[in-house]
Amino acid sequence: MESIHKLLVEYGMNTKVADYVSVMIQIGIIALLCIIANFITKKIVIRIINHYVTKTNFKWGNIILQRKIFRKLSHIVPALIIYNFSETFPSHQHWIVKAAVTYIIIVILMIIDSFLNAVDDIYRTYEISKIKPIKGYIQVVKIVVFIIGGIIIISSLMGESPVILLSGIGALSAVIMLIFKDSLLGLVAGIQLTANDMVRVGDWIEMPKYGADGDIIEISLNTVKVQNFDKTITTVPSYALISDSFKNWRAMQTSGGRRMKRPIFIDTNSITFCTEDMIEKFKNIHYLSDYIIQKESEIEEYNKKNEINRMNKVNGRAMTNIGVFRAYITKYLKNHPGINQQMTQMVRQLEPTDHGLPLEIYAFSNDVRWAVYESVQSDIFDHLFAVAPEFGLRVFQNPTGYDLRNALEDKVNKKGESTS
Repeated sequence: MESIHKLLVEYGMNTKVADYVSVMIQIGIIALLCIIANFITKKIVIRIINHYVTKTNFKWGNIILQRKIFRKLSHIVPALIIYNFSETFPSHQHWIVKAAVTYIIIVILMIIDSFLNAVDDIYRTYEISKIKPIKGYIQVVKIVVFIIGGIIIISSLMGESPVILLSGIGALSAVIMLIFKDSLLGLVAGIQLTANDMVRVGDWIEMPKYGADGDIIEISLNTVKVQNFDKTITTVPSYALISDSFKNWRAMQTSGGRRMKRPIFIDTNSITFCTEDMIEKFKNIHYLSDYIIQKESEIEEYNKKNEINRMNKVNGRAMTNIGVFRAYITKYLKNHPGINQQMTQMVRQLEPTDHGLPLEIYAFSNDVRWAVYESVQSDIFDHLFAVAPEFGLRVFQNPTGYDLRNALEDKVNKKGESTS
């Protein structure tokens, strides 16, 4: 630089102008070196690394490449060049060094951030990540790292020891607690959720208070993301899963069965004792033939033993159409391919209401998938609604316009007949 300065002065250039031009030449040379170094690292070195990682099929190589850790690392090279050439500007060396150090620290923080993201991505490739997610803990580490990085940057710019800043932060602990309140609550909630295995990624949860009804797709430090069945996303605060109640369907999904609990309302006016013709008809029903024969023998033996007078149907024991229908449903569920035969099955009567007698079917499908479950349930109730009249039973339904029209037509017809 001194030789260039002397050469410019010898050519008749003013000393001050020569100083200015020589400085500009120095800056140009440093800038050119930075561009060349950046080009070499990004276009040559990083390409070689990417090629090596791709060709060797390194297990986590693609994740590291996607997070651009090496590309961010290359930004340090120009900063190091500027740092080493800072002594060529004695009057500004102090500020140049501070700026270069600050930039290097920021780049290092970006690299650490990408590295932690890569760690989370790699961890998610394992099944245990659905049971014990670590994203919340990684976010805590990021907060700590960025706080430490910020303290180092400020202390570097101020020329003071980081210990002095840390002592000042201790006095502001109440303010810091207020700023990071949600993060601290989220950290505590994350630890409790993981330790107690309350939720996992992929769990179906219901939380009406927050409008959440779907699968968990992400558990982070402050929030839990739920993808609802209409494909919308609901964000629930992590701490809310500790402080509020919610329903987790995981146990149902892992049990191998999904519960059906639905009644058929029978019109009580259609309930009656079975006649001989009805009993003979029921004997021809595949699922009931053995039941009818056994029940008929049992009732006859009981009535004979107790000398019951069967001239009146009220006396003794007798089969009813509702009882036979209940037995048919039980046998039907036992033989249905969509019902889990290892889990509870029950056909029970509930308390009569103004809608008739509820005959509740309680069973579990052998497939927990929603569409399959609904298909099996619909198939069962389609059949039961269709066969109920075969037992002399009517399914209750409030009168409709069709019923009223038929009643009116019957009334008109009867009136016409009586007039004629």
